[in-house]
Amino acid sequence: MTSVTEPQLAPAPTTTAPAMLELAGLHVSYGAIAALKGIDVTVRRGEVVALLGANGAGKSTTLRTISGLLRPASGEVRFGGQRIDGVPAHQVVGLGIGHSPEGRRVFAEMTVLENLRMGAYRFGKADHVDLDRVLTLFPRLAERRRQIAGTLSGGEQQMLAIGRALMGRPELLLLDEPSMGLAPIIVAQLFEIIREINTQGTTVLLVEQNAAQALKLAHRGYVLETGEIRMHGPAADLLHDPRIREAYLGEGA
Repeated sequence: MTSVTEPQLAPAPTTTAPAMLELAGLHVSYGAIAALKGIDVTVRRGEVVALLGANGAGKSTTLRTISGLLRPASGEVRFGGQRIDGVPAHQVVGLGIGHSPEGRRVFAEMTVLENLRMGAYRFGKADHVDLDRVLTLFPRLAERRRQIAGTLSGGEQQMLAIGRALMGRPELLLLDEPSMGLAPIIVAQLFEIIREINTQGTTVLLVEQNAAQALKLAHRGYVLETGEIRMHGPAADLLHDPRIREAYLGEGA
């Protein structure tokens, strides 16, 4: 049986590390429905930050707003000190933000290699160094590089979605529910790879319903409820907070 190493917390950036991403007073609506109600979130360079919450809390909306797929009604999104709310999604990618969306959304009729090359579209063509890095991180993809993506397992498709985002050389990687629908052993492998991605220098904002896995991996966390930040702090503190354990880990307070 293959042994799996539980993700270990990467060394925490200092509290003086520069803010890479700042959300300030962010309001986002779908018509008359308020999805985000003035949230403030900061991600420092080198961190893994977990964004937790139930379905409908506003987690995916937050990532979609950062990546330019949604425009806020008010508030600001700043990346590297530059205001980017309202910047088109393809330009946001060019600034150094990669997004692996909920539901994987691979190009089902293309091969694994073709999907990965699509991730490098902003450079004109894929660099072999980037491709080698992704295939080293995900040996399963290397084995299936010629396989049609739609025939991959759910875990393999998730690996492909993350690998495709990495092909754009992001400074900040947005991951939306990477563990959804996957077997526990695949989840453990995937979180270990995310830890390695962070160790290699990529900052990560992780949206997850699997609170235990996310908080064991992250440096800090935010808890969203109905579009508002209800709690935030060091991930270790949140992991042991009775309110988090009762609401997200199924344990009594």
